[in-house]
Amino acid sequence: MAERLAAGAAFWLRLLRYTEDALLGLLLAVMVLLAGGQILLRNVFETGLFWADPLLRALVLWVGLLGAVVASREDRHIAIDFASRLLPAHLKGWTRPVTSLFTAGVSAVVAYHAVRFVASDYAAGTTAFGGLPAWAVEAVVPLAFALISLRYGVLCAVQVRRAAQGGRGGKPPGTPLRKPE
Repeated sequence: MAERLAAGAAFWLRLLRYTEDALLGLLLAVMVLLAGGQILLRNVFETGLFWADPLLRALVLWVGLLGAVVASREDRHIAIDFASRLLPAHLKGWTRPVTSLFTAGVSAVVAYHAVRFVASDYAAGTTAFGGLPAWAVEAVVPLAFALISLRYGVLCAVQVRRAAQGGRGGKPPGTPLRKPE
């Protein structure tokens, strides 16, 4: 039973990883093609697509936040680690779980307030550009921060277990949360 559960979880994690990577690649390709097309239209034909610039700004938001989600998947966020230099050796193993817990907490708070923000734009019927609802553009913010919070919460639990067993409390920076398939 536990093996089937683990196999099912591994499947869903692979699917999530593939979906994140595919969506990030697709959006980045659309951004490059759209920006290049817009430059070509402006410089050669002295025209442009009126909706391209606002769409590019929205795509920058989506690509940036999806990139942050991927960075959290691989535990590659920017980290400033001065505490481990100041703490005694027996406490150093606990710096990573505390940092991960803090990251999960802050991300959860941002996700909560982003949901409230998106909901208020939905209720108000705000449009972003070209009749596209603003909430559709902004929906990536709560989703991304919720995923980041979830990932760092799980990472914190793993790190606490390691620290309690006398380990260093986590993996070195840049080590993926799990091995790629």
